Amino acid sequence: MAKIKVSALINPEAGMDLLSKSEIRRLRDASAGGLHQLFRRCALAVLTTGIESDDARALLQRFEDFDIHVVQEDRGVKLQLINAPAQAFVDGKIIAGIKSLLFSVLRDILYVENEIRCSGRFTLQDSEGITNAVFEILRNAGVLKPTNEPNMVVCWGGHSIGRVEYDYTKQVGYELGLRGFDICTGCGPGAMKGPMKGATIAHAKQRRGKNRYIGITEPGIIAAESPNPIVNHLVIMPDIEKRLEAFVRLGHGIIVFPGGVGTAEEILYLLGVLLHPENAELPFPMILTGPKASAAYFEQIDHFLRLTLGPVAATRYQIIVGDAADVARTMRNGVARVRDARLKSGDAFFFNWTLHLPLAFQLPFAPTHEQMASLKLHRDRPTHELAADLRRAFSGIVAGNVKEEGVRAIEQYGPYELYGEPEIMEALDGLLRAFVEQQRMKLPGAEPYKPCYRVIR
Repeated sequence: MAKIKVSALINPEAGMDLLSKSEIRRLRDASAGGLHQLFRRCALAVLTTGIESDDARALLQRFEDFDIHVVQEDRGVKLQLINAPAQAFVDGKIIAGIKSLLFSVLRDILYVENEIRCSGRFTLQDSEGITNAVFEILRNAGVLKPTNEPNMVVCWGGHSIGRVEYDYTKQVGYELGLRGFDICTGCGPGAMKGPMKGATIAHAKQRRGKNRYIGITEPGIIAAESPNPIVNHLVIMPDIEKRLEAFVRLGHGIIVFPGGVGTAEEILYLLGVLLHPENAELPFPMILTGPKASAAYFEQIDHFLRLTLGPVAATRYQIIVGDAADVARTMRNGVARVRDARLKSGDAFFFNWTLHLPLAFQLPFAPTHEQMASLKLHRDRPTHELAADLRRAFSGIVAGNVKEEGVRAIEQYGPYELYGEPEIMEALDGLLRAFVEQQRMKLPGAEPYKPCYRVIR
């Protein structure tokens, strides 16, 4: 009978064999202020790669006796895994890709704690300080490549999508891979996995080496959405806002596949940034795409964006349905314009310094019931400010759906309440109802989806 759990001692990855006594103490410390529980949750997510679940608490309960410790030895540190998921091992040896991602977790958790939060080097309440922190985390993770030509396409989309939509994401990834693009996603399943899977085949056909499949996540998301097996560069940002900034600073163009509230949050984030007057002339290709069966989905998204943000919003994206090759060609042409603009302005190819991010898009948003109810969802304000609050509304619903702290808050206080302009609220309610009907809110489970929100008209 196959083992369900395995205990093992894991040798370090290169560059992670030296830790201070203080770092090890914080990683072991389960008390307030310690990093042990954060490290344990993120490590378990990596070790359960391949499990189709978006219920962080159910995963923790299933492996409640799992633990991980840093062991200091004469020649460096090792990771001691206790009752780890057996699927992470082959014949008693940990799978190489999972081992690499496990040490990425260790790297990012320690770096954020030591160099970002506690060093005093960054002012995390102003725009420049936050952007510098995002840059440093990405640089420390080794994903900024100064010698590379612009070729990084960010792909957004839902983790809960149907087979037809998933196959289409693979087709788009394949067409991108044939044209030499690397792929960056949120690192989970569904529309985050498909483009990477398609690109691997195309890269192999083109005999292309050193391919990059970058997954960018944050602690609340990775606990609910384990990295997919294709990710070979994992980066854990401190919060959702820095994660979103990392996408738009690192990427040269963005493709959006069908999804739910998380995808809507990402669309509103990017449009809110691009609609800021300081970014009016900045080229940044954004393509919304899916199979022909998803045409109605994009019609509804397009209607919602035009109603809330105005017709100008539609000038910043293209909708291409059912033609993966056209998506890749359009992205290739868009990235060429980005390259020309970077050369003209003197901006780096590897990090989009020129893009202006308003502070409202950078400061972390805590989706408490009070904060959600106080969002100003009215059109009598600058478009980018409305987009920021709409983004926060969707971010709160994501938290209520899958993030442990959000789920607890809903259980304790009931659904979030959202207030705003009647026409906006009607459109928002219709969009959210469609997500529920299409099973885009969460992965299908034993019980029907119970909304964590209430739209007040």
